[in-house]
Amino acid sequence: MRFVFNPLYAAQRVFRPSRPDAVFDPLVRKLQLWRTLLGAAAWLALTFTYSAVASAQDVGAVASDRFGQSWDSVLVLACTFPVVVGSFAAAARGPVRRLYLRRALRSLGAVLALMAAMGSAVLVVAPETQGLRDVVGLPGKIAMGVMFLWALGFSVYGIGLSLVHVFRTADIHELVPPILATLLVWEMAVLDLVNGTYDQVPPAARLAFVMGAPVTVTALSVWEAYRLRRYHGMSVRRALRP
Repeated sequence: MRFVFNPLYAAQRVFRPSRPDAVFDPLVRKLQLWRTLLGAAAWLALTFTYSAVASAQDVGAVASDRFGQSWDSVLVLACTFPVVVGSFAAAARGPVRRLYLRRALRSLGAVLALMAAMGSAVLVVAPETQGLRDVVGLPGKIAMGVMFLWALGFSVYGIGLSLVHVFRTADIHELVPPILATLLVWEMAVLDLVNGTYDQVPPAARLAFVMGAPVTVTALSVWEAYRLRRYHGMSVRRALRP
């Protein structure tokens, strides 16, 4: 029942890796957490420095833009995830391939759960559902409001956990998260540049902010892969052999 009533607990169960024999490197996990927190702090500083946030309406507009950006990230992930995991499994040999595909179901479930939660939160408050809100009356509106708050809490906390744990892809293999994280962050950087995200920011600061994320994530991913090989004997070649 706790899973049903507490969206934060539900997000922890859905987005945190849970494979018992997974390698856990405390130093790497701390750096991943700090990377996420510093990224959020940098975004807040950039937003309030260069955005005209003078009213609650402005705050709502900024929040809406960032929620839309998060939705774009999920859509990019939905396209990249099967390519990376499918390629990783296809390159494996023998029973290892089936093992990776079976493990991938939890990660796929995390992706679908986040998409469903974000879609539900948007749908509840969308103008297109105003007629439904009028029909269901006060009890229905209360139920929809509770649904919105639950989906919002699950989505926001789930996005944070997904950034740290890369949609629990360590459940597949420890080398999948750094590979997937590197591809995703470069895809999002290109998408931000193409879409003109943060166009109100001076070009030099915008370029530094947009490109800072892929550079730092790539460096961290390379270092994580090095530690897995150096201290835990894991490499791509060994991962793909039975």
